Amino acid sequence: MTQLRGWSSSSGRKPLILKGARQVGKTTLVKAFGKTYYGDIAYFNFEKQPEIHDFFSKTKDPQRIISSLNLLRDRPIESTSTLIFFDEIQECSHALTALKYFQEEMPEYAVIAAGSLLGVATSGSFPVGKVDFMQLYPMSYEEFLMAADPKLHRAYKTYLDDKSIQPIPEAFYNPMMERFKEYMICGGMPEVVRTYLNTKSIEETTKIQNQLLESYQRDFVKHVDSNSEAQKITYIWDSLPSQLSRDNKKFIYGAAKKGAKARAYEDAIEWLRNAGLVLKAHRVKVPRLPLSSYRDLSAFKLYLLDVGLLFGMSRLNPKDYIDGSTLLTEFKGALTENFIAQALTSQGIDINYWTSEGKAEVDFIVDRAGQVIPLEIKAGRSTKAKSLQVYKEKYEPQLSVKITANNLAFDGEHLLLPLFYAGQLTTMVDKAMQIQA
Repeated sequence: MTQLRGWSSSSGRKPLILKGARQVGKTTLVKAFGKTYYGDIAYFNFEKQPEIHDFFSKTKDPQRIISSLNLLRDRPIESTSTLIFFDEIQECSHALTALKYFQEEMPEYAVIAAGSLLGVATSGSFPVGKVDFMQLYPMSYEEFLMAADPKLHRAYKTYLDDKSIQPIPEAFYNPMMERFKEYMICGGMPEVVRTYLNTKSIEETTKIQNQLLESYQRDFVKHVDSNSEAQKITYIWDSLPSQLSRDNKKFIYGAAKKGAKARAYEDAIEWLRNAGLVLKAHRVKVPRLPLSSYRDLSAFKLYLLDVGLLFGMSRLNPKDYIDGSTLLTEFKGALTENFIAQALTSQGIDINYWTSEGKAEVDFIVDRAGQVIPLEIKAGRSTKAKSLQVYKEKYEPQLSVKITANNLAFDGEHLLLPLFYAGQLTTMVDKAMQIQA
């Protein structure tokens, strides 16, 4: 909402394209924004209203388009008080092109377009330079906490906003960790979260997760040109839980389909990335800036967009996770790493990892304020980090971070973050740097 308000009040406002995977809440968010900050919202859905496609295919003149839309909705669209919302715009490439002319000829109108498969259904159709972009991700742990326990969320914010870095009192820390376990099971897809909080039923929650997973797989067929390509996407998608369950989580094509080669399956991975369904972490050979210049493009990891969906795909028993069953020891690490990848990505952080000739691996390295910062991830309370030690001896970073199930701490060089603060990494790292200075 804050970002949308900033866009709306910007003097150089352009039509906004809101991207995000299916069912992350794009439509609900924009409708709520329009209701709160505009007097009226003109909503048009290109999937449910195919008749409006003609308005855009026959002309690109925004005035004529608005005149046609006015007739359809039977009341005028006002430039000062109406938010125009084009939903599922990936279904109409002509409408995407028309956004350019809204920006050039009628910039006084506030226009938002959204779609769940914009990255794959309309590749190359964006009016570059004529639109603004925003990405919506699944709900973060903090947003989950805000919905589940407002009082506990206030405590979460209080210790986050503190200028110092001190342990959180156990009276708040322990309940935050319990809520974190719930989040790891249900994840951040809004309908899943709502179902869980309303019913407290794992069975009902799992049912909604499975429905979402099925809808994604239907998209593989609906929005891909050939059955063979859809099958490749399915092989990649179905392999992700087993890929992440290994100690070395580097993606292996042969684990998706026996004999599979990169050349034949690269497009399938890019489809999943463009659809917003997977996150890709690259191996970095040398942790120097810019990190993108030191990537090994042949080595990478793939994570799901949402940790709850990974939990659902893996058919795990939630009770085993909550109770800390040893049966889940290895996969608990996979879930935790997926959660961190998700939390970093939603902060706008490009995810990378580092390895040293197979002897050491640092889970993630990030660029912040001109520094390369290593992150070591642990699902439990262990703080042993041999790989991080190898990295520190070799590169001597000014700051290193361990994200574990332990409480918050900082000794001037090592920042210890509880898992539930991973989504606040940039805030906490900035705070640590200020203390160092």
